[in-house]
Amino acid sequence: MVTYYYLGWFNNFFPNNLAHALSRDTTTRHSLVMISSNPASTSVNGFTELSWLEDAGIIFDEYHLINYEVGQKEAKRRISEASMIFLLGGDTVKQNMFLYEYDLLESIQSNGGIVIGASAGAINMSSKWVCSPNLGYSTSATTIYNGLALHDFSVLSHFDLEHNMGVVKQELALLSEELPVYASNKDCAIRVQEKRIEIFGDVYLYSQRNMTKLTEGVHSVTDYPSPLQ
Repeated sequence: MVTYYYLGWFNNFFPNNLAHALSRDTTTRHSLVMISSNPASTSVNGFTELSWLEDAGIIFDEYHLINYEVGQKEAKRRISEASMIFLLGGDTVKQNMFLYEYDLLESIQSNGGIVIGASAGAINMSSKWVCSPNLGYSTSATTIYNGLALHDFSVLSHFDLEHNMGVVKQELALLSEELPVYASNKDCAIRVQEKRIEIFGDVYLYSQRNMTKLTEGVHSVTDYPSPLQ
């Protein structure tokens, strides 16, 4: 049973309830494959993300980092065999371009293990996402990017919502009419398994230009305005 985690960012480690959920879900721990957010740089190595897993007691037999030093064919093979795929945080645009350049979408979508994204990685797990200068991107124009489309919603992860809620509503208004948008700050997560969504921390749902703060815990898909795939 495939389980998906859309993470924000954690200054320390996973909160206990999230760590327990992820540990429970990770029944196979043979291979962890991390996908770089800046594949041209060897300094993006997932050190911080690995520390979260290690603190939760989640240890794998093998660790692999996918970047330009790994050939496309080998990258697909490692992803297909992975117990867990972790899309690292960092540069959302560069990671998105790499996913498409290496044609990794189908390999990730068909993986039967656990798929996790942190910050940029969570955003790229979305169906679509907004790249805008007002959302912190180094760009002069607003662009809509296609993500992995693991579910039929968008994610805005690791953003300072408390001080920028007006900006978020304005920038994502049109997208919210097409897709539900799950927005979160640091120390937050969304867990999706089959037809259920579990909320950890302060997560907001922006749909049809209406912003709602979600309660923590497990919800049925029927609680939401758009079905999960």
